[in-house]
Amino acid sequence: MLSTLLFGLLRLLLALAVLIATAWGCGALWFQLPGPVALRFGVITLWCTLALATMAGISRVHWQRLRRWSLAGYLAALFALLGWWQTITPHNDRDWAPDVARQLTFERQGSHITLHNVRNFEWRTLDDFTPRWETREYDLDRLRSVDMLVSYWMGPAIAHTLVSFGFSDGRYLTFSVEIRRERNEDFSTFGGFFREFELSLIAADERDIVRTRTNMRGESVYLYRVGLPQPAMRQLMLAYLDTARELRDHPEFYNTLTSNCTTLVFDMLRPIVPGLPLDYRLLLSGYLPGYVYDLGGLDTSRPLATLHRLGHINARARASDIGNHAATDFSRAIRRGVPAADGTLIAPPASH
Repeated sequence: MLSTLLFGLLRLLLALAVLIATAWGCGALWFQLPGPVALRFGVITLWCTLALATMAGISRVHWQRLRRWSLAGYLAALFALLGWWQTITPHNDRDWAPDVARQLTFERQGSHITLHNVRNFEWRTLDDFTPRWETREYDLDRLRSVDMLVSYWMGPAIAHTLVSFGFSDGRYLTFSVEIRRERNEDFSTFGGFFREFELSLIAADERDIVRTRTNMRGESVYLYRVGLPQPAMRQLMLAYLDTARELRDHPEFYNTLTSNCTTLVFDMLRPIVPGLPLDYRLLLSGYLPGYVYDLGGLDTSRPLATLHRLGHINARARASDIGNHAATDFSRAIRRGVPAADGTLIAPPASH
């Protein structure tokens, strides 16, 4: 009796493993197999047929010959698939979309850094824009603030995370971990699981990278001032620059789950803020503000719901436009009425 139960459990686990491997294989073949769609459909059909035969052999106790041969064939096909998968490597020399065409580079002398390829496009619509890649200079000793921007594009649980550094001269520099799309390529959440996109780190002016989300794409964007001491701000910015250098020298794939706009920031922060706990909100990044709030990184004198309401910047971003162009005081405008970590307001609300 016990042996029968154990054998049944083993068959169930084996069937589950085949099911998971088959689903992964279908995704890998669909997103990465070169050639026409008909070829992909054909190969995926063969793969699924082999999986069904294997599942049938596993589920039938007396079909030992089918189980033995189908399982051997399935494992051979799986190992071949895994071997092919390892040949898919990331590259930096593709025909990239204009907004991710260049990579950030920098030089550092003490506290002084020079950044090349800072993006500052003039966007009139998502399809009508003037490309501008700039060289900018910053002094790390003049770092004064770190803001977290969370941009919701697919429901309350899924959001894009950006980090903006403020300097004493009133300038802001925003970093965003993004997919590096090829020209005429669209984002796919599922494709992000299957090496469809390389990883890109963009440094940009807020009038570019924030305004496109609020005023062009219609995403709901929220800004939160994070309480970090100046040395930690400095370390975090240097971590971004080191990541940019690593991606330039050693390209990586974007992964929807493990290597994205939130998990990479978490990896940068762990050496700076020891003891950061793992949390489901690191994967469901729409809930990331609650994670930072619970750690005391935001203004805790106000409820999180109040910070959420005060931090919603869309109306202020749209109102700041002059015609169809970004205002020079865009960064100040979107921060009006937003609390700092100590409870004071970053900039007073606009008078009515």
